[in-house]
Amino acid sequence: MSFYIHQHPNWPHFTWDIGHLSNLLGEVRYVQGRMIGRMEALGFSVRSETILQTLTQDVLKSTEIEGELLDPEQVRSSIARRLGMDIAGLIPSDRNVEGVVEMMLDATQNYQEPLTRERLFAWQASLFPTGRSGMYKIITGAWRDNEKGPMQVVSGPLGREKVHYQAPDAPLLEDEMNKFLNWFNSETELDPVLKAGIAHLWFVTIHPFDDGNGRVARAIADMQLARADKGGQRYYSMSAQIRQERNTYYATLEKTQKGTLDITQWLEWFLSCLQSALSTADDKLESVLQKVRFWDLHASTPLNERQRLLISKLQEDFVGKLTSSKWAKIAKCSQDTAGRDIQDLIWKGILRKEEGGGRSTSYELICERTGERGSSDKFYS
Repeated sequence: MSFYIHQHPNWPHFTWDIGHLSNLLGEVRYVQGRMIGRMEALGFSVRSETILQTLTQDVLKSTEIEGELLDPEQVRSSIARRLGMDIAGLIPSDRNVEGVVEMMLDATQNYQEPLTRERLFAWQASLFPTGRSGMYKIITGAWRDNEKGPMQVVSGPLGREKVHYQAPDAPLLEDEMNKFLNWFNSETELDPVLKAGIAHLWFVTIHPFDDGNGRVARAIADMQLARADKGGQRYYSMSAQIRQERNTYYATLEKTQKGTLDITQWLEWFLSCLQSALSTADDKLESVLQKVRFWDLHASTPLNERQRLLISKLQEDFVGKLTSSKWAKIAKCSQDTAGRDIQDLIWKGILRKEEGGGRSTSYELICERTGERGSSDKFYS
Protein backbone atom coordinates (compact mmCIF):
# COMPACT_ATOMS: atom_id res chain seq x y z
CA MET A 1 0.00 0.00 0.00
CA SER A 2 1.27 3.49 -0.90
CA PHE A 3 1.55 5.82 2.08
CA TYR A 4 1.57 9.56 2.23
CA ILE A 5 4.24 10.78 4.60
CA HIS A 6 1.72 11.77 7.28
CA GLN A 7 0.33 8.19 7.33
CA HIS A 8 3.58 6.62 8.51
CA PRO A 9 3.44 5.25 12.07
CA ASN A 10 6.33 7.45 13.24
CA TRP A 11 4.93 10.68 11.75
CA PRO A 12 6.03 13.43 12.35
CA HIS A 13 9.46 12.20 13.48
CA PHE A 14 11.49 13.26 10.45
CA THR A 15 15.02 12.02 9.80
CA TRP A 16 17.78 13.32 7.54
CA ASP A 17 21.41 12.63 6.70
CA ILE A 18 23.28 15.55 8.28
CA GLY A 19 26.57 14.29 6.82
CA HIS A 20 25.11 14.67 3.33
CA LEU A 21 23.82 18.18 4.10
CA SER A 22 26.66 19.57 6.23
CA ASN A 23 28.80 21.09 3.45
CA LEU A 24 25.84 22.81 1.80
CA LEU A 25 24.51 24.00 5.14
CA GLY A 26 27.93 25.39 6.03
CA GLU A 27 28.15 27.29 2.73
CA VAL A 28 24.68 28.77 3.23
CA ARG A 29 25.42 29.87 6.78
CA TYR A 30 28.71 31.44 5.67
CA VAL A 31 27.09 33.48 2.88
CA GLN A 32 24.23 34.39 5.21
CA GLY A 33 26.64 35.75 7.80
CA ARG A 34 28.67 37.62 5.20
CA MET A 35 25.52 39.26 3.80
CA ILE A 36 24.35 40.30 7.27
CA GLY A 37 27.74 41.87 7.93
CA ARG A 38 27.70 43.66 4.60
CA MET A 39 24.23 45.04 5.20
CA GLU A 40 25.10 46.27 8.69
CA ALA A 41 28.05 48.20 7.24
CA LEU A 42 25.83 50.09 4.78
CA GLY A 43 23.95 53.30 5.38
CA PHE A 44 20.35 53.49 6.55
CA SER A 45 18.99 54.50 3.14
CA VAL A 46 20.60 51.50 1.42
CA ARG A 47 19.29 49.08 4.03
CA SER A 48 15.80 50.59 3.82
CA GLU A 49 15.68 50.35 0.04
CA THR A 50 16.97 46.76 0.12
CA ILE A 51 14.35 45.75 2.68
CA LEU A 52 11.60 47.43 0.65
CA GLN A 53 12.68 45.67 -2.56
CA THR A 54 13.00 42.29 -0.83
CA LEU A 55 9.63 42.42 0.92
CA THR A 56 7.97 43.58 -2.30
CA GLN A 57 9.46 40.60 -4.15
CA ASP A 58 8.43 38.24 -1.34
CA VAL A 59 4.79 39.32 -1.52
CA LEU A 60 4.61 39.40 -5.33
CA LYS A 61 6.32 36.07 -5.92
CA SER A 62 4.66 34.14 -3.11
CA THR A 63 1.25 34.97 -4.59
CA GLU A 64 2.52 34.42 -8.14
CA ILE A 65 3.51 30.86 -7.23
CA GLU A 66 -0.22 30.26 -6.63
CA GLY A 67 -1.15 31.84 -9.97
CA GLU A 68 -2.26 35.22 -8.57
CA LEU A 69 -0.73 38.46 -9.88
CA LEU A 70 -0.69 41.55 -7.68
CA ASP A 71 0.06 45.14 -8.71
CA PRO A 72 3.75 45.78 -7.86
CA GLU A 73 3.20 49.48 -7.17
CA GLN A 74 0.35 48.73 -4.76
CA VAL A 75 2.49 46.17 -2.93
CA ARG A 76 5.48 48.52 -2.72
CA SER A 77 3.29 51.40 -1.53
CA SER A 78 1.58 49.28 1.12
CA ILE A 79 4.89 48.03 2.54
CA ALA A 80 6.45 51.51 2.51
CA ARG A 81 3.49 53.02 4.36
CA ARG A 82 3.50 50.29 7.00
CA LEU A 83 7.25 50.63 7.56
CA GLY A 84 7.03 54.44 7.68
CA MET A 85 9.21 54.93 4.59
CA ASP A 86 9.00 58.26 2.78
CA ILE A 87 9.16 57.38 -0.92
CA ALA A 88 7.79 58.99 -4.06
CA GLY A 89 4.73 57.77 -5.93
CA LEU A 90 2.77 56.07 -3.13
CA ILE A 91 -0.62 54.86 -4.31
CA PRO A 92 -3.65 53.29 -2.56
CA SER A 93 -3.70 49.49 -2.26
CA ASP A 94 -6.54 46.98 -2.68
CA ARG A 95 -7.73 44.94 0.29
CA ASN A 96 -6.19 41.71 -1.00
CA VAL A 97 -2.81 43.44 -1.36
CA GLU A 98 -3.03 44.87 2.15
CA GLY A 99 -3.85 41.41 3.52
CA VAL A 100 -0.79 39.69 2.03
CA VAL A 101 1.44 42.55 3.14
CA GLU A 102 0.04 42.38 6.69
CA MET A 103 0.83 38.67 6.89
CA MET A 104 4.36 38.99 5.52
CA LEU A 105 5.28 41.93 7.74
CA ASP A 106 3.87 40.25 10.84
CA ALA A 107 5.89 37.11 10.07
CA THR A 108 9.19 38.87 9.40
CA GLN A 109 9.03 41.92 11.69
CA ASN A 110 7.50 40.13 14.69
CA TYR A 111 9.53 36.95 14.23
CA GLN A 112 10.33 36.62 17.94
CA GLU A 113 6.67 36.35 18.93
CA PRO A 114 5.23 32.81 19.34
CA LEU A 115 3.35 31.33 16.41
CA THR A 116 -0.19 30.55 17.58
CA ARG A 117 -3.36 29.19 16.02
CA GLU A 118 -4.98 32.64 16.38
CA ARG A 119 -2.07 34.24 14.56
CA LEU A 120 -2.31 31.68 11.75
CA PHE A 121 -6.08 32.24 11.54
CA ALA A 122 -5.49 35.97 11.17
CA TRP A 123 -2.86 35.42 8.45
CA GLN A 124 -5.08 33.16 6.40
CA ALA A 125 -8.15 35.37 6.80
CA SER A 126 -6.13 38.41 5.67
CA LEU A 127 -5.40 36.63 2.37
CA PHE A 128 -9.12 36.33 1.58
CA PRO A 129 -10.82 39.54 2.79
CA THR A 130 -14.06 38.66 0.95
CA GLY A 131 -14.18 35.11 2.30
CA ARG A 132 -13.81 33.80 -1.25
CA SER A 133 -11.05 32.25 -3.29
CA GLY A 134 -11.93 33.29 -6.81
CA MET A 135 -15.61 32.46 -7.24
CA TYR A 136 -15.73 29.96 -4.38
CA LYS A 137 -16.66 30.65 -0.77
CA ILE A 138 -14.08 29.20 1.61
CA ILE A 139 -13.56 28.84 5.35
CA THR A 140 -11.37 31.66 6.65
CA GLY A 141 -9.93 32.18 10.11
CA ALA A 142 -10.41 28.51 11.05
CA TRP A 143 -9.18 25.06 10.15
CA ARG A 144 -10.83 23.40 7.15
CA ASP A 145 -13.60 20.84 7.57
CA ASN A 146 -14.66 17.74 5.61
CA GLU A 147 -17.80 19.27 4.12
CA LYS A 148 -16.29 19.27 0.60
CA GLY A 149 -14.58 15.92 1.04
CA PRO A 150 -10.87 15.24 1.68
CA MET A 151 -8.34 18.00 1.05
CA GLN A 152 -6.50 17.11 -2.15
CA VAL A 153 -3.92 18.84 -4.33
CA VAL A 154 -5.01 18.16 -7.89
CA SER A 155 -4.26 19.28 -11.45
CA GLY A 156 -5.81 18.69 -14.85
CA PRO A 157 -9.24 19.33 -16.40
CA LEU A 158 -12.50 18.65 -14.56
CA GLY A 159 -13.31 14.94 -14.66
CA ARG A 160 -9.72 13.98 -15.45
CA GLU A 161 -7.96 15.41 -12.43
CA LYS A 162 -4.65 14.01 -11.23
CA VAL A 163 -4.34 13.77 -7.44
CA HIS A 164 -0.85 14.79 -6.38
CA TYR A 165 -1.44 14.66 -2.65
CA GLN A 166 -4.13 14.11 -0.01
CA ALA A 167 -3.79 15.87 3.36
CA PRO A 168 -4.71 14.54 6.83
CA ASP A 169 -8.44 14.34 7.54
CA ALA A 170 -10.07 17.40 9.11
CA PRO A 171 -10.83 15.76 12.51
CA LEU A 172 -7.06 15.27 12.98
CA LEU A 173 -6.13 18.90 12.41
CA GLU A 174 -6.35 20.18 15.97
CA ASP A 175 -3.94 17.53 17.23
CA GLU A 176 -1.67 17.84 14.16
CA MET A 177 -1.39 21.61 14.48
CA ASN A 178 -0.81 21.47 18.24
CA LYS A 179 2.20 19.20 17.63
CA PHE A 180 3.51 21.49 14.91
CA LEU A 181 3.11 24.70 16.94
CA ASN A 182 4.66 23.18 20.07
CA TRP A 183 7.69 22.10 18.01
CA PHE A 184 8.00 25.42 16.15
CA ASN A 185 7.88 27.49 19.33
CA SER A 186 10.27 25.29 21.28
CA GLU A 187 13.99 25.86 21.69
CA THR A 188 16.02 23.05 20.13
CA GLU A 189 19.62 22.40 19.12
CA LEU A 190 18.48 22.05 15.51
CA ASP A 191 20.13 24.52 13.12
CA PRO A 192 17.57 27.33 12.58
CA VAL A 193 17.94 27.18 8.78
CA LEU A 194 17.15 23.46 8.74
CA LYS A 195 14.23 24.22 11.05
CA ALA A 196 12.88 26.67 8.43
CA GLY A 197 12.96 23.94 5.77
CA ILE A 198 11.28 21.41 8.05
CA ALA A 199 8.61 23.92 9.13
CA HIS A 200 7.76 24.70 5.52
CA LEU A 201 7.36 21.01 4.66
CA TRP A 202 5.52 20.07 7.85
CA PHE A 203 2.92 22.84 7.62
CA VAL A 204 2.17 22.42 3.92
CA THR A 205 1.86 18.65 4.47
CA ILE A 206 -0.81 19.19 7.14
CA HIS A 207 -2.55 21.66 4.77
CA PRO A 208 -4.85 22.91 7.55
CA PHE A 209 -6.73 25.62 5.61
CA ASP A 210 -9.28 25.61 2.82
CA ASP A 211 -6.90 27.78 0.80
CA GLY A 212 -3.74 29.82 1.28
CA ASN A 213 -1.63 26.96 2.69
CA GLY A 214 1.34 27.56 0.38
CA ARG A 215 1.53 31.28 1.11
CA VAL A 216 1.22 30.72 4.86
CA ALA A 217 3.87 27.96 4.72
CA ARG A 218 6.30 30.32 2.99
CA ALA A 219 5.55 33.04 5.56
CA ILE A 220 6.33 30.56 8.35
CA ALA A 221 9.63 29.67 6.66
CA ASP A 222 10.47 33.38 6.32
CA MET A 223 9.64 33.87 10.01
CA GLN A 224 12.04 31.10 10.98
CA LEU A 225 14.73 32.44 8.61
CA ALA A 226 14.39 35.82 10.34
CA ARG A 227 15.04 33.99 13.60
CA ALA A 228 18.10 32.39 11.97
CA ASP A 229 19.30 35.85 10.86
CA LYS A 230 18.50 37.25 14.33
CA GLY A 231 16.77 40.20 12.69
CA GLY A 232 13.73 41.26 10.70
CA GLN A 233 15.70 43.11 8.02
CA ARG A 234 14.99 41.05 4.93
CA TYR A 235 17.64 41.21 2.22
CA TYR A 236 16.90 38.05 0.24
CA SER A 237 13.65 36.56 -1.05
CA MET A 238 13.05 32.81 -0.81
CA SER A 239 9.68 33.20 -2.51
CA ALA A 240 11.26 34.87 -5.54
CA GLN A 241 13.71 31.99 -5.87
CA ILE A 242 10.98 29.38 -5.33
CA ARG A 243 9.01 31.06 -8.13
CA GLN A 244 11.98 30.57 -10.46
CA GLU A 245 12.24 26.93 -9.40
CA ARG A 246 8.49 26.38 -9.22
CA ASN A 247 8.40 23.07 -11.13
CA THR A 248 11.25 21.59 -9.09
CA TYR A 249 9.65 22.92 -5.91
CA TYR A 250 6.37 21.11 -6.56
CA ALA A 251 8.07 17.94 -7.83
CA THR A 252 10.35 17.70 -4.78
CA LEU A 253 7.45 18.44 -2.45
CA GLU A 254 5.25 15.75 -4.02
CA LYS A 255 8.03 13.15 -4.00
CA THR A 256 8.76 13.89 -0.33
CA GLN A 257 5.09 13.71 0.66
CA LYS A 258 4.80 10.30 -1.01
CA GLY A 259 8.07 9.04 0.46
CA THR A 260 9.45 8.04 3.83
CA LEU A 261 10.17 10.18 6.87
CA ASP A 262 13.74 10.65 5.59
CA ILE A 263 13.51 14.21 4.19
CA THR A 264 17.17 14.63 3.19
CA GLN A 265 16.27 15.33 -0.44
CA TRP A 266 13.75 18.03 0.52
CA LEU A 267 16.22 19.75 2.85
CA GLU A 268 18.93 19.59 0.18
CA TRP A 269 16.59 21.34 -2.26
CA PHE A 270 15.58 23.91 0.37
CA LEU A 271 19.22 24.75 1.18
CA SER A 272 20.14 24.98 -2.52
CA CYS A 273 17.18 27.30 -3.10
CA LEU A 274 18.24 29.47 -0.16
CA GLN A 275 21.82 29.56 -1.47
CA SER A 276 20.56 30.80 -4.86
CA ALA A 277 18.35 33.41 -3.16
CA LEU A 278 21.37 34.74 -1.25
CA SER A 279 23.43 34.89 -4.45
CA THR A 280 20.66 36.85 -6.21
CA ALA A 281 20.48 39.23 -3.26
CA ASP A 282 24.17 40.00 -3.68
CA ASP A 283 23.55 41.04 -7.29
CA LYS A 284 20.50 43.13 -6.39
CA LEU A 285 22.42 44.98 -3.69
CA GLU A 286 24.58 46.63 -6.36
CA SER A 287 21.43 47.87 -8.09
CA VAL A 288 20.19 49.35 -4.82
CA LEU A 289 23.54 51.01 -4.22
CA GLN A 290 23.35 52.60 -7.66
CA LYS A 291 19.89 54.01 -6.92
CA VAL A 292 20.95 55.36 -3.54
CA ARG A 293 24.04 57.03 -5.03
CA PHE A 294 21.80 58.66 -7.64
CA TRP A 295 19.43 60.13 -5.07
CA ASP A 296 22.30 61.20 -2.81
CA LEU A 297 23.84 63.04 -5.76
CA HIS A 298 20.53 64.77 -6.51
CA ALA A 299 19.43 65.32 -2.92
CA SER A 300 19.34 69.09 -3.43
CA THR A 301 18.12 69.03 -7.04
CA PRO A 302 14.59 70.48 -7.21
CA LEU A 303 12.27 67.85 -8.72
CA ASN A 304 8.48 67.72 -8.90
CA GLU A 305 6.47 64.63 -7.98
CA ARG A 306 6.00 63.62 -11.63
CA GLN A 307 9.73 63.70 -12.19
CA ARG A 308 10.47 61.71 -9.04
CA LEU A 309 7.86 59.13 -10.03
CA LEU A 310 9.26 58.62 -13.53
CA ILE A 311 12.88 58.51 -12.38
CA SER A 312 11.94 55.82 -9.84
CA LYS A 313 10.21 53.81 -12.57
CA LEU A 314 13.23 54.13 -14.86
CA GLN A 315 15.39 52.77 -12.07
CA GLU A 316 13.24 49.67 -11.67
CA ASP A 317 11.37 47.65 -14.29
CA PHE A 318 10.54 50.20 -16.97
CA VAL A 319 9.33 48.48 -20.15
CA GLY A 320 10.27 49.90 -23.56
CA LYS A 321 11.70 53.34 -24.26
CA LEU A 322 10.80 56.55 -22.48
CA THR A 323 8.97 59.02 -24.72
CA SER A 324 7.06 62.19 -23.88
CA SER A 325 3.75 60.47 -24.68
CA LYS A 326 4.57 57.55 -22.35
CA TRP A 327 5.62 60.06 -19.68
CA ALA A 328 2.28 61.88 -20.03
CA LYS A 329 0.34 58.61 -19.71
CA ILE A 330 2.18 57.37 -16.62
CA ALA A 331 2.27 60.74 -14.87
CA LYS A 332 -1.34 61.50 -15.87
CA CYS A 333 -0.47 64.92 -17.32
CA SER A 334 -0.63 66.64 -20.70
CA GLN A 335 2.03 66.01 -23.33
CA ASP A 336 3.12 69.64 -23.09
CA THR A 337 3.70 69.22 -19.34
CA ALA A 338 5.59 65.97 -19.97
CA GLY A 339 7.77 67.75 -22.51
CA ARG A 340 8.61 70.52 -20.04
CA ASP A 341 9.41 67.95 -17.32
CA ILE A 342 11.77 66.12 -19.68
CA GLN A 343 13.55 69.24 -20.90
CA ASP A 344 14.04 70.34 -17.30
CA LEU A 345 15.70 66.99 -16.48
CA ILE A 346 17.91 67.24 -19.53
CA TRP A 347 19.04 70.70 -18.40
CA LYS A 348 19.77 69.30 -14.93
CA GLY A 349 21.90 66.48 -16.37
CA ILE A 350 19.55 63.66 -15.35
CA LEU A 351 18.11 62.65 -18.75
CA ARG A 352 19.42 62.81 -22.30
CA LYS A 353 18.12 61.95 -25.76
CA GLU A 354 18.85 58.44 -26.94
CA GLU A 355 20.94 58.12 -30.05
CA GLY A 356 19.33 56.74 -33.20
CA GLY A 357 15.90 58.16 -32.54
CA GLY A 358 13.23 56.86 -34.88
CA ARG A 359 9.70 58.05 -35.41
CA SER A 360 9.59 59.46 -31.87
CA THR A 361 12.33 60.84 -29.64
CA SER A 362 13.22 58.70 -26.62
CA TYR A 363 15.23 59.49 -23.51
CA GLU A 364 17.47 57.65 -21.10
CA LEU A 365 18.67 58.15 -17.53
CA ILE A 366 22.30 59.15 -17.04
CA CYS A 367 24.42 57.16 -14.60
CA GLU A 368 25.35 59.19 -11.58
CA ARG A 369 29.11 58.56 -11.45
CA THR A 370 30.36 58.23 -15.02
CA GLY A 371 27.80 60.18 -17.01
CA GLU A 372 27.27 57.07 -19.13
CA ARG A 373 24.03 55.22 -19.58
CA GLY A 374 23.23 52.53 -17.03
CA SER A 375 24.23 48.91 -17.64
CA SER A 376 22.23 45.68 -17.36
CA ASP A 377 18.96 47.53 -18.02
CA LYS A 378 18.93 48.90 -14.51
CA PHE A 379 17.69 52.31 -15.63
CA TYR A 380 15.90 51.51 -18.86
CA SER A 381 14.90 48.60 -21.03
